[in-house]
Amino acid sequence: MTSPSDSPGPVPPRGTEPQEGRLTEGVAALANMGWQILLTMGLATIALGVIALVWPGETLRVVAVLFGVYLLAIGVFQLAAAFGTHVPRHLRVLHFVTGAASVLLGLICFRGPLESIFLLALWIGFGWLMRGTLETVAAASDQAMPARGWHVAFGIIGTMAGIVMIIMPFASIATLTLVVGVMAIVLGLTEVVRAIMTRVAIGHRAVGTPTQRRPLFHARPHPQH
Repeated sequence: MTSPSDSPGPVPPRGTEPQEGRLTEGVAALANMGWQILLTMGLATIALGVIALVWPGETLRVVAVLFGVYLLAIGVFQLAAAFGTHVPRHLRVLHFVTGAASVLLGLICFRGPLESIFLLALWIGFGWLMRGTLETVAAASDQAMPARGWHVAFGIIGTMAGIVMIIMPFASIATLTLVVGVMAIVLGLTEVVRAIMTRVAIGHRAVGTPTQRRPLFHARPHPQH
């Protein structure tokens, strides 16, 4: 018989340590992939900002083509939705009209970069105008809204920016390109710094983690004869 002092303590179930090791390796791989993706996105954003600042004319042409493709894609989806069975009848006419208008504007964009840039400026201008007006009205009518003054201020600024974009589309869109280029460089640098800090934090955590060595021999009770 074995004495109580010879009985081993609670033995962890088999397979626990390998599973924990696999989980730790998986988390480390995800963290390593995360900072690499963040670094790549930051460098790509910096490159985009530099291209927008160095070649603003070429950037506008590319944006104009992409805007035309966007309008065509939206128009095709709207036309397809107009003939879909899941759309109510009273909405099919609206889908058809908006889809046909989007396709027509998309085709106009491919006539030349000036037409596309003009439509893009009007698109952005009307969007800012509507959003700024709605935000201003909503903030002015709701006295219980948090940060009500800021909402009113941003709404007025958005409304004024939309009006300027509509009145002076070409000058506004060129200025907007420069602003986007500067913002892209700043955001890209921020992403690169975050990626480097994440990589350093992962390295410190890996160095500071104590390594647990498994014993070569497990203590087992020896039967007494």
